[in-house]
Amino acid sequence: MRVRRFELRLVGAALVATWTVAAALILLAYRPGGPLDELVGLTMLLPIAVALAGLIWPPVTRGENTFAVMLWLGIAALLVLIPSVGGLLEQLQALGSQTLLPSPEAAYPWLLAIAATSLFSGLGIARRWLGASAIRRRRFVDGVLIGVSLTALSATLFAGAAVANDIAIRDQVAAASRFGPTDVNIQPPACDGFMRAGTSATLRADFSGTVDGRPIGSITLSGQRSAGDVRWSAYVATDERLGLAGAARIGDQAWLRAPGGSWDAVPVTRLTSSSIDVQVLATALTSGDRKTAEDHGIEVIEGARARRCRVAVDGTTFQAAFPEIQWLVGFADLRRWRGQIDYWIFQDGELGQVSADAGGEAGEIDPTAIHASIGIHLTATERDRAIVILPPT
Repeated sequence: MRVRRFELRLVGAALVATWTVAAALILLAYRPGGPLDELVGLTMLLPIAVALAGLIWPPVTRGENTFAVMLWLGIAALLVLIPSVGGLLEQLQALGSQTLLPSPEAAYPWLLAIAATSLFSGLGIARRWLGASAIRRRRFVDGVLIGVSLTALSATLFAGAAVANDIAIRDQVAAASRFGPTDVNIQPPACDGFMRAGTSATLRADFSGTVDGRPIGSITLSGQRSAGDVRWSAYVATDERLGLAGAARIGDQAWLRAPGGSWDAVPVTRLTSSSIDVQVLATALTSGDRKTAEDHGIEVIEGARARRCRVAVDGTTFQAAFPEIQWLVGFADLRRWRGQIDYWIFQDGELGQVSADAGGEAGEIDPTAIHASIGIHLTATERDRAIVILPPT
């Protein structure tokens, strides 16, 4: 019994630590400017207390099968909670969303994590309350009732505060945003509705790659586009390449810059896929591609309302949408890779932000590796403004 108690307490300690990280992120880093910012963070203290109860009073059982169920219940809570915390960290660091629970799709992983944690702790509390000699069915029923009650209390407090804060943020009118219109009375188009690229845009993209969890490099790209004219530069730092790269197209003239090299004039046909946001829209986010897109709700990004959507893609489409990943993976065949693209449609019906990732076998990148992945974050801001593209010197 001591060994089983120790193993369950290890799971309980992991739950306490993970819920503490989530609470710290929301309490200390989540500051979108709503009236209930601090209250949302404070409600996250309750799941910590629930997980702590499971650490102090683990749901120890004598039967082999029931012990395995208890162990996997705690592990299941971790398997749902850890990705949710990772997504929260990504949202706070890069995606810029001011809304915490924009849709049921965003909320249900947290609900599952709270429910599994509450049930794990509830069964332990019932055992402590009734004693180890109590009838098993009685302990189980009371444990489930305690778990359901804790789930309802935790979820209601957190979701109520978060949703109320999100609604307040959505109703705030920002004077202006580089991401687009800020009218609170206009709904962004549906995921499969009309969407276009702005006539012009300021572009920013960050690429990163890993092989078996080891970083293989990064690319930081910035530039501008005006209709068919475009110019951008990228700092490439990978295992194989290092230095500035770039592309420029003005009318029927075009230039390319290899990593660490200088600008060279090239035929304009060499730059047919260099328009960054337009390329993504033309290859991976066509009206046909978006027929089965997941709607992840309305988010507020720097005061601008946008609908977040998600589509699944294969490696071939991913490679066509982001040809710059060649500097990370070379000419590897990515047909067996799988990934997803999150895209944000703003109130003007324009594509303003993209977050994408894909992964698969790494043999053609590193013969000694098993799995490789690429992550991308792209923004197209200050759209439809007058931009003049100058040729490289």
